[in-house]
Amino acid sequence: MTSSGKTYRRYTNLAAAIHMLQTKQITLLSPEKWDDGNDRHFMEVYKEKRNLQTVVAICLAKDADTYGHWRVFSPNGDGVCVILRKDLLISSFEGVPGIRHGEVDYREIRHLRSDPPAIYELPFLKRWPYRSEGEYRVLYEHATDVAKAKDFPLPDGCITEVVLSPWMPEPLVESVRRTLKSIEGCSGISMYQSTLVKNPEWTSITDRAHNDGR
Repeated sequence: MTSSGKTYRRYTNLAAAIHMLQTKQITLLSPEKWDDGNDRHFMEVYKEKRNLQTVVAICLAKDADTYGHWRVFSPNGDGVCVILRKDLLISSFEGVPGIRHGEVDYREIRHLRSDPPAIYELPFLKRWPYRSEGEYRVLYEHATDVAKAKDFPLPDGCITEVVLSPWMPEPLVESVRRTLKSIEGCSGISMYQSTLVKNPEWTSITDRAHNDGR
């Protein structure tokens, strides 16, 4: 699944979004607390077999906003989706020591039974049923330094939008939006609440539903 879009989406929570906006950095974290046990195991095996002391990563979504993205990656009212310019983000990682990045390859188990993957592929390999996530990963590894997190600077203009959770209570939205926009350098970033689960235009269509005789 190759992305034809121009952005990547980072689904996270409000605290992490504030950190990103204030520091103008993106944070790669240890996979040890990832929800998917398959992913955790692949990363552990990769780290062990390559004799690495540090493996940290970040997962991004490649394409359009979906209900599944919100429900899996930012399921609570304090969820946030930070939209990043694809070209600027990728260029910022080019040539950085220890960095690997790329699209996740989704494969069926039946294809791997007789042809197991190479160790080098493991961080970017996921089961076929997850293919709708359209994931892009950035990985940092080091053989001797020990770290549970690693920050990398974001280029100017890389953050294009900040989308607040569709489950954030409406009375809080404007206050949160004003607070985020007050962060230095963020006044020009588009910020709004997702209408994924309560879109006025979509719901108003029911008022125009017609009787076709069935």
